[in-house]
Amino acid sequence: MWRWVRQQLGFDPPHQSDTRTIYIANRFPLNGLYTPQKFIDNRIISSKYTVWNFVPKNLFEQFRRVANFYFLIIFLVQLMIDTPTSPITSGLPLFFVITVTAIKQGYEDWLRHNSDNEVNGAPVYVVRSGGLVKTRSKNIRVGDIVRIAKDEIFPADLVLLSSDRPDGSCHITTASLDGETNLKTHVAVPETTVLRTVANLDTLVAVIECQQPEADLYRFMGRMIITQQMEEIVRPLGPESLLLRGARLKNTKEIFGVAVYTGMETKMALNYKSKSQKRSTVEKSMNTFLIIYLIILISEAIISTILKYTWQTEEKWDEPWYNQKTEHQRNSSKILRFISDFLAFLVLYNFIIPISLYVTVEMQKFLGSFFIGWDLDLYHEESGQKAQVNTSDLNEELGQIKEHDLFFKAVSLCHTVQISNVQTDGIGDGPWQASLAPSQLEYYASSPDEKALVEAAARIGVVFIGSYEETMEVKILGKLEQYKLLHILEFDSDRRRMSVIVQAPSGEKFLFAKGAESSILPTCIGGEIEKTRIHVDEFALKGLRTLCMAYRQLTSKEYEVINRRLFEARTALQQREEKLANAFQFIEKDLILLGATAVEDRLQDKVRETIEALRMAGIKVWVLTGDKHETAVSVSLSCGHFHRTMNILELINQKSDNECAEQLRQLARRITEDHVIQHGLVVDGTSLSLALREHEKLFMDVCRNCSAVLCCRMAPLQKAKVIRLIKISPEKPITLAVGDGANDVSMIQEAHVGIGIMGKEGRQAARNSDYAIARFKFLSKLLFVHGHFYYIRIATLVQYFFYKNVCFITPQFLYQFYCLFSQQTLYDSVYLTLYNICFTSLPILIYSLLEQHINPHVLQNKPTLYRDISKNRQLSMTNFLYWTILGFSHAFIFFFGSYFLMGKDTSLLGNGQMFGNWTFGSLVFTVMLITVTVKMALETHFWTWINHFVTWGSIIFYFVFSLFYGGILWPFSDSQNMYFVFFQLLSSGSVWFAIILMVVMCLFLDIVKKVFDRHFHPTNTEKAQLTETNSSIKCLDSMCCFSEGETACASVGRMLERVIGRCSPTHVSRLWSASDPFYTNDRSILTLSTMDSSTC
Repeated sequence: MWRWVRQQLGFDPPHQSDTRTIYIANRFPLNGLYTPQKFIDNRIISSKYTVWNFVPKNLFEQFRRVANFYFLIIFLVQLMIDTPTSPITSGLPLFFVITVTAIKQGYEDWLRHNSDNEVNGAPVYVVRSGGLVKTRSKNIRVGDIVRIAKDEIFPADLVLLSSDRPDGSCHITTASLDGETNLKTHVAVPETTVLRTVANLDTLVAVIECQQPEADLYRFMGRMIITQQMEEIVRPLGPESLLLRGARLKNTKEIFGVAVYTGMETKMALNYKSKSQKRSTVEKSMNTFLIIYLIILISEAIISTILKYTWQTEEKWDEPWYNQKTEHQRNSSKILRFISDFLAFLVLYNFIIPISLYVTVEMQKFLGSFFIGWDLDLYHEESGQKAQVNTSDLNEELGQIKEHDLFFKAVSLCHTVQISNVQTDGIGDGPWQASLAPSQLEYYASSPDEKALVEAAARIGVVFIGSYEETMEVKILGKLEQYKLLHILEFDSDRRRMSVIVQAPSGEKFLFAKGAESSILPTCIGGEIEKTRIHVDEFALKGLRTLCMAYRQLTSKEYEVINRRLFEARTALQQREEKLANAFQFIEKDLILLGATAVEDRLQDKVRETIEALRMAGIKVWVLTGDKHETAVSVSLSCGHFHRTMNILELINQKSDNECAEQLRQLARRITEDHVIQHGLVVDGTSLSLALREHEKLFMDVCRNCSAVLCCRMAPLQKAKVIRLIKISPEKPITLAVGDGANDVSMIQEAHVGIGIMGKEGRQAARNSDYAIARFKFLSKLLFVHGHFYYIRIATLVQYFFYKNVCFITPQFLYQFYCLFSQQTLYDSVYLTLYNICFTSLPILIYSLLEQHINPHVLQNKPTLYRDISKNRQLSMTNFLYWTILGFSHAFIFFFGSYFLMGKDTSLLGNGQMFGNWTFGSLVFTVMLITVTVKMALETHFWTWINHFVTWGSIIFYFVFSLFYGGILWPFSDSQNMYFVFFQLLSSGSVWFAIILMVVMCLFLDIVKKVFDRHFHPTNTEKAQLTETNSSIKCLDSMCCFSEGETACASVGRMLERVIGRCSPTHVSRLWSASDPFYTNDRSILTLSTMDSSTC
């Protein structure tokens, strides 16, 4: 029971030893001396909450926010002491905020639970009680024997027992784990390879002893103890026996494996970074602003308390005749009274802290996230996939040849390609696939280049049919030929080539070699060497990946020498690698050049353009991949991450800390001394580990001076460490991680924003990301349009909230100077409660959802505009102070404007009846409400009927509500302060004139500042608003159209709109031409309304 409770709370049970003992098929010994170890189940959990911990955990997270915790304290203070306002004024908004936020976060976590249930509920077949039982993935236990069919994903970490192949081997791809697309061969121990049926497996009595779970994908140590005929056979187990969860079975009909690690203890899950609450820069700015406002609040409360007691030093004000103290008040402690008064003022002014800010931000993020999913520009028709928002907290041929037959034979024989029949029923039926057409053959290769070359040769007529044991079969223009594979000289990064030695049907022996031109051409003594070199250079300049092919015919005597040297090198116990390298060097010489190949990377559409756009936007691009060094560099060049003119620096194959440090210092000197504008850095995983151990600063200095960084051979957790290193660097940049496989999950979760691409490597990255898109090219619109809009919207939202609350509470503070600091409230408690919740909430919410301060097409075609919002510029302290000072200045105009109207003559009614305290407060509140609402209207550039409805509707609602609230004697209310007050206020013509005058006075200076800034200090975005940026928009430079017969007033209005940057959607067209660089078929939900051409 305790173990179950710990699991529900997110704690893993501690392991009792360094190893685990697993009884295959859970056949435990019957002697009763063994106590089975406890292992976790096979559930994968990416959600944050459970039914049991949702309420306490969510409340804890919410009360970590400054505003929520503050209002909780205020609410408790109101319950404990006598305060000027009711506890409801703080408790009700707090309850509303907490409830809405909890519902929103609970809904998002419910979606994550659904995603987990989809994975955990996947059907699997398990051997139990002598039969094959269908169950769910989450029900797999450690020790269960699981059957996996071709193309299925392994549901747990399994030790291979047997396959449909006689040698017990199978082939898998681990693309979703480490990014490598090549096939990997795994083998079973000899004693279990013959157990290919459920009945045979039922007779297996064996125990596996292995290490406890660890994150290293390439490390596994264990042993299998098999009992046969009362004897125990011990076989070692290594990484070649372990099938990792997330990998996919290929080229094998079916396998049986025993589960050794399950659920969150699988290597894939251990490489996930623990799910933590991501907090955006905007939220951090909000917390900073809240602390500043808390200081303002406490200062106002202290000033008011001190001035109250200063005033009361005079006896006539200490105990006036109309407010006599009780005996208890006279005898109470002065210190306690001071504290009580301080807390009372704190409660009186507490609404300067905008509690509804957080819930409005939450609603803006939640509702705004739907626009990303609805955006048809981010919809991929071929796969039917649309963009997803998982967390709203935060929203990429054969060359010229001469000897045709021999060249294509070399292409078809010099490789490690494996073959499979796509017709599953035919797999394993025999060694030959000669009757199959090329289109029916499915190739698997250790590199995409090998696969592309073999497929290209097949299309020309030289078809690799398959290999069986030591024989390779090739069909050349319909004629079948069999070659005996004698030796494979494997590829390595030092030689940069691979070779095969084969025996032709005629008995002749050939060495075929392929590799980089720098490794093949120096070994050639014949062929068109210079001509081929020119072609290779031409292909390289076009961004193609090139290989050279060469051959050597071997005599019987030469082959005998080669065979002997290879045997001696491969069986050597000492210095095996060095001896093999010497043997390969001896063999691969005196070659005849056949020609060169060129392969074009089939990247997704617009990957190069998207990366270039990111650079123009001021975003520095790092590539973190598990690919080999050569492959990674080649892909970086082809996708535009590296340029051909870029100086490529390398930090690879470092063996020690000292060697790594010296290499880093050399690179730093080269960057300083080289007169090259751009440098690129390539670093591998091993060298990176050394660099991060003791030389972080030196490594980051080198990276900072490079235009592009490529990290290859990276383990998943290494990717997350690099992201972490960038995050904590002195510049504190905002990081964005993009990935498409399970090996990218840790990186995605570590970055400030994680984007998963729904690709062929599974959906783990998409499920664990903040945003998921179907193609890399969609990143452009996601950042430059949605990202730009969302930032502008939320930045304005945050600062507007502080502005309107300063306007709200400052008159309350000023009023205390006129009521002897008696803590008399200026506003009725109902208005205190509804100001943020009802009267001013909808205009800013709709603005934060719909605002488009510039045409989306302009944003996407001008990535440099993204720089205007970089480094959190819109939420800088300067902008924040401007909004704050603006709020204070408006509040002074509200208060003293109303005071001068009523201060000398309060008989503004026709019958001579005087205005009182509540009438004065209502006048201030009315002017304030109209001003802050019209201020929001001035900030709005993109008007829809919804904006008009909520903006002017909020003002109308306030008047209707006030008339209704003040026109009825409410039976449940203790006081009727507002009865008929609003009717009397609106019956005075002087009041109407004063309202209009004060609103104009408040906003006039703001308009003048906007005009001044746009004329003399415009940003790039404001310039783009004033410039005709697309010939398809046939309007004036304000992007607005007007009829020909406009009046002078209309002309002035047009100029004002152009200066402010205002544009109505009904006046803007967005018509794309075929030459548009991005998204010509733009069907975005953000599309502006079309325009009648006759109006321009």
